[in-house]
Amino acid sequence: MMFPQSRHSASSQQLKFTTSDSCDRIKDEFQFLQAQYHSLKLECDKLASEKSEMQRHYIMYYEMSYGLNIEMHKQAEIVKRLNGICAQVLPYLSQEHQQQVLAAIERAKQVTPPEMNSIIRQLQAHQLSQLQGLALPMTPLPLGLSQPSVTTSSGLFSLSSLLASQAQLAKEEKASRDGADSHREEDGDKSD
Repeated sequence: MMFPQSRHSASSQQLKFTTSDSCDRIKDEFQFLQAQYHSLKLECDKLASEKSEMQRHYIMYYEMSYGLNIEMHKQAEIVKRLNGICAQVLPYLSQEHQQQVLAAIERAKQVTPPEMNSIIRQLQAHQLSQLQGLALPMTPLPLGLSQPSVTTSSGLFSLSSLLASQAQLAKEEKASRDGADSHREEDGDKSD
């Protein structure tokens, strides 16, 4: 049995058309999948960079949190030691000065959040003025106190340095008063 020539040529043309059409469709699908792969790869790269950025921020915040935690423990220890020093020095003061020191200690223990915010704002303004090279007006400090040094840790450190300088002034005042008392005693001994 033999197939007619016209039928054979038609089926081979149809087969060729189908094969080339299939190849074109495969090529189009491949290009589509390649474009999808490329866009997904770009999105994956973007997410990976965001992930590394988030990890960097997490590490930075963790280090800041750890540093602040250590600073708080350090400040608590400083406060404890200063409180011990005040308790030891207090009996040597005159009754009038004892009352003043006790009142100052009580005021220091009752720092309100608005006062802390005010202190922190002043420190931030001072830091900003140092960064920008501007001289922003600050509230004047009591006589004999120097401007607290600015650090990157919050206002607690500056507050403790302010308290330390006040303690130093109290010691100097006590020393000068003791010197004056001993000088008076010497004068009294000479007059006898």
